[in-house]
Amino acid sequence: MRFSNYLVAVFLIVFGTGSSAFTLATSGRSVHNVSSDRTGVTPHTSTSTAFLPRIIGGGTGLQSSATESDAKTAAACVAISGENLALLYPRGREAIQSLIENDATIGAQTHVFSDWPSAGTDDELKIKLSEQIADLNESYPGGLKAYLSKARTLLKESADGVNPFTEYEALIPEGENLRYEETKEGNMSFGEAEDLGLENIGDAAFVLVAGGLGERLGYSGIKLSLETDLCTNQSYLEEYVRYIQALQHSVLSKSGKSVQIPLAIMTSGDTDEQTRVLLKKNSNFGMEESQISIICQDKVPALKDGSAGLAMKESWTIETKPHGHGDVHHLLLKSGLVDKWLVEGKRHVVFIQDTNALVVNGVLPTLGVSVDRGFHMNSICIPRLAGEAAGAITKLAHKSDPNKSLVINVEYNQLDPLLLGQGDRKGDVADPSSGFSPFPGNANNLVLELASYAKTLKGEDEGVVVEFVNPKYKDETRTEFKKPTRLECMMQDFPKLLQKEMGKEANVGFTMLDRWLTFSPAKNSLEAGVESCKNGSTAPGTMSSAESEKYIQNQRKLRHAGVSLPVTEEDDLVLVSGITVTPGPRIILAPSFSVSQKETKEKIQGGSITEKSSLILEGGGLIVKNLDLDGALIIRTGPSCEVTVDGLKVQNKGWVLEENSQNSDLPESVAIRGYTMRRYETKEIIIEDPGRYFIGEDGVVNKLD
Repeated sequence: MRFSNYLVAVFLIVFGTGSSAFTLATSGRSVHNVSSDRTGVTPHTSTSTAFLPRIIGGGTGLQSSATESDAKTAAACVAISGENLALLYPRGREAIQSLIENDATIGAQTHVFSDWPSAGTDDELKIKLSEQIADLNESYPGGLKAYLSKARTLLKESADGVNPFTEYEALIPEGENLRYEETKEGNMSFGEAEDLGLENIGDAAFVLVAGGLGERLGYSGIKLSLETDLCTNQSYLEEYVRYIQALQHSVLSKSGKSVQIPLAIMTSGDTDEQTRVLLKKNSNFGMEESQISIICQDKVPALKDGSAGLAMKESWTIETKPHGHGDVHHLLLKSGLVDKWLVEGKRHVVFIQDTNALVVNGVLPTLGVSVDRGFHMNSICIPRLAGEAAGAITKLAHKSDPNKSLVINVEYNQLDPLLLGQGDRKGDVADPSSGFSPFPGNANNLVLELASYAKTLKGEDEGVVVEFVNPKYKDETRTEFKKPTRLECMMQDFPKLLQKEMGKEANVGFTMLDRWLTFSPAKNSLEAGVESCKNGSTAPGTMSSAESEKYIQNQRKLRHAGVSLPVTEEDDLVLVSGITVTPGPRIILAPSFSVSQKETKEKIQGGSITEKSSLILEGGGLIVKNLDLDGALIIRTGPSCEVTVDGLKVQNKGWVLEENSQNSDLPESVAIRGYTMRRYETKEIIIEDPGRYFIGEDGVVNKLD
């Protein structure tokens, strides 16, 4: 179907014409509908004029009584025969008509509906395509019209090389620097911030962004189901649930107030069913059914060229791609959860990612900083190396309008050019006093103040954050792509909406925490990690390195509490299956044992642990003093147990990592680590009956009452 026919249709609709000209586009067509149990519409047979603007008074012209629906149908009939239109369900027909009408003067989508075979051929596929278009139209705020319009604008700006920061100057933002092992560096100490966070955590809600599969890790399942470590074999999802439960218990024990901290999980079409199955299979890991909400994000259409033409996966299917975790804001508004949390008296929302188990160490201190400084949005940050391929929290000061200034994440490939164009023009370089970039590294975990968050979500954009495109061009013409692209959005770009709705009143900051304490994402395959380690990296981002870093942060916590034990430094790392990991000890401090620095120091005192050792401590009423460990030890206590361990000596063969054989047929979850854990000997103490207990040097459990 030629593009000129679109213009004929538009002319007919807008200006009217004689019946003979009108017949040119419609003659020779009869229309029939297929039955539909989907819509309940009664099938009928009619001539094609049933879908055309009404002709009054002998057909001398189009009259003012023609409806908008009639006009859309006229345009559609130029591109698709009336018989084919009649095949479609009403919502699919409307979506096709709208797509054709909005493309009439552009011609970017003709490949989607041109050359459809006559009715009777591929009818089910036509219906399938139209219903997919309807789904895509309904899932995006403003519909496909808004999506494609934004795409054309952004793709043109990309092709033209438009610099989004021309009117801005990059400045270092205001925030708080907290060091776990130091008393005070800024306005607050780590312990002070954590204590204030704990006082307010009962009035918080959690949002877990989990829309991705583990394909990049070499795992076909959902990332939330992966085991964080081989000592406990707990999945990421269980880890986060146990942490929230421990926070609830801590609030109860300190204030006597029983609280329920809600958890919302954003899934995608790829992860939704598996996430629900994981929760059901494990009885929500003990969390109340009413406490967990699942919101599922949709994918968006892929785009094949600079005109925002829809990319076809096959003849009758539009290719779709993930839109990005920025969808979470609009979904929270749409689901009604934000209003529900406000009614329940919640005051903050904590956003965390799916495979960074160490983030839980940063939640309380960051919340404490948010309360202390009145931040509407607070980003959990880590020290960033100059030039590191990681975003940086930056204050963008507008050169002419202070109301347009904002604090936001700027990607590394944008930060350096921005800095090269201002001040000393040195670019993204290190601060000589610290050795790090003065701009905090963005870890993509957030704490938002709920009232301002709700107000912003209810603004003009309804939580749809500003999008971007990142096409990979075939050549210098910058019109054709190597592969389809799409609009993307990131949850950390929310300050753009805050600035729009609140102007200079928006208070956005950061909390800088130790990298070893809060940041160890699992995102890369074993093979990619091995190559990274060969090139000198000690942070390859694999499942094995994430597990290792989990043990190391607990080593440092125990050292800070006064325990004598080896703490792995960079030079101490050993290669296991090509990945640098700690030689030990492997320490797990369950959230039920401790959720804060103060609690850790109160619950474990003195003692020594050897490098070969493995230790798991779990239980709110557990106190361990003067432990002498050379091997593997597990102590688990129930919720109503008060257990004091003093002077316990344990020596056994313990646990050892063994590299996987190249010829072994192992499950994906095991293979992606490169090793298994061989448990030779273990001292295990499990106490579940309520009461007070004492355990001495010999390991005998003595019940005191």
